Amino acid sequence: MTVRKIIHIDMDAFYASVEQRDNPELRGKPVAVGYGAARGVVAAASYEARAFGVYSAMASVTAMRKCPDLIFVPPRFDVYRAVSAQIREIFAEHTPLIEPLSLDEAYLDVTENLRNIPIATDIANAIRARIKEVTGLNSSAGISYNKFLAKMASGHRKPNNFFVIPPAKGAEFVASLPIEKFHGVGPATAARMHAHGIFHGSDLAVMSMEQMTERFGRSAQYYFDLARGIDEREVQPHRERKSLGAEDTFPEDISTVEDARLLTAPLAEKVWGACEARGLHGRTVTLKVKYADFEQVTRSRSKPGPLSGKAEFLSVVEALLAQSFPSTTPVRLLGVTISNFVTPLDVQADQISLPL
Repeated sequence: MTVRKIIHIDMDAFYASVEQRDNPELRGKPVAVGYGAARGVVAAASYEARAFGVYSAMASVTAMRKCPDLIFVPPRFDVYRAVSAQIREIFAEHTPLIEPLSLDEAYLDVTENLRNIPIATDIANAIRARIKEVTGLNSSAGISYNKFLAKMASGHRKPNNFFVIPPAKGAEFVASLPIEKFHGVGPATAARMHAHGIFHGSDLAVMSMEQMTERFGRSAQYYFDLARGIDEREVQPHRERKSLGAEDTFPEDISTVEDARLLTAPLAEKVWGACEARGLHGRTVTLKVKYADFEQVTRSRSKPGPLSGKAEFLSVVEALLAQSFPSTTPVRLLGVTISNFVTPLDVQADQISLPL
């Protein structure tokens, strides 16, 4: 079988880096994208801010306590989306097999590529250099033979770097990987694994499929394969989706609608941008809310036809937030999803329908 060549490109501190690029006075300084009000929340942080322990979803007051010189900049999502479009044009110069994950990251399959470059590392670094030339921004790349390892590799030597995991080293890399680093393993799953004595990939690798099934149910095959460096998922630029969403677990619980608005804004932008990149037109918006006691609720609203644009989508998200806040129980996670996609013909018919 042909060994795949997969690249995962991830922009470095994307929102904050765009702000530092556009305002020279911010360069080299700790920057937080968000609002510094008493009940504000950090949406993104520059690497200078991260050095002080400031991260996304952190309360603004906590961030200021960690870094008194922190500079808050309001988000400009239209600008971030425009830069993301430039980056995707660069990807398309090398391969049509592009699977965007968000505004600032994507998988690329370069097993066969448009420039006939034989070494995937050379392609990754050519893309990174071109991104720097066109946008002025730094990016990191992970290069491997499957999607899971490529994504793990891109974060291994951030920022502004690359890392390669060849087939002969895949299982060895996973064995040393803390379970919290596994893509798809959140805090709750990691805590359950810790309770079973599973702290690294090597702890998973020694388990039989029967043990996996007993402990992880339907996810058993996924973990069994990953523990051995196996991931057969293809890069799917045009895969059919029933829904598309994004969610975030916060390091500090929130209770107000103001916090919820700020924290869902990047999630909503990520989801809408991904839908536009894939040409998807959905009818239903769902808000997922998980509380501090792990109780979870979802609220949805459907339209007769596809959402008319980003403004209507954000309006629906706002309405769903208004139903959920203020909350008497603190909230630890929020998620936004678009579903009930319709075909391009349905969209066209909805747009040109005229009264008889």
